[in-house]
Amino acid sequence: MYSCSMSWRVGGRSLKRIPEEGAGRWLLQALDEFADAEDLRKRERFYLALFNFQQAAEKALKAYLYLKLEEPDVFMTHSVAELVEAAEKVDPVFSRVKRSKSLDGYYIPTRYPNGLPGGVPSRFYDDPIEAEEAGNLAKQVIETVKAAFPAS
Repeated sequence: MYSCSMSWRVGGRSLKRIPEEGAGRWLLQALDEFADAEDLRKRERFYLALFNFQQAAEKALKAYLYLKLEEPDVFMTHSVAELVEAAEKVDPVFSRVKRSKSLDGYYIPTRYPNGLPGGVPSRFYDDPIEAEEAGNLAKQVIETVKAAFPAS
C-alpha cells in the first residue's frame, strides 16, 4: 500500500503510481528548504538554518528513493544516514555523501530545549562555520540527487 504522499494518476479503472511526479515534488521542497536555510544562515538564525539543512538533505534523498524504488519504504525515517544507506544500495555514487549523516544531529536539538541539557537551541547554536559546513553537506546531497534525476 502506498502512503498519501504518493502521486497517483487515474488511468482507466486503475490508479498508477507516477514516480517522477512525486519525486519532483519532494525535490522541489528540498530545494526550497535549502534556500530558506541559506537565508536563515545569513541572518545568523543558525539553529533554524541547521534544522532546515537537515530537512533539505532528507527530502532530497527521499525524492531520489521515491523515483528509483518500486515501493519506497523511506517515508517513516528522518535519518539522513539511513536514507544515504538506502540510496547507496541503488547507486554507489551516494557513498560520496556519507559525511552528510552528521546532519542527523540537528533534527531534534535544534528545535527542542529538552534536546539540549540545560540549553536553548536559539542560544546554543551560534557558530557560523558550523552552519556553513552543514549547508555544504546538504548541498552535496542535493547536487548528487539532482544529477540522478531524468533531464526535463
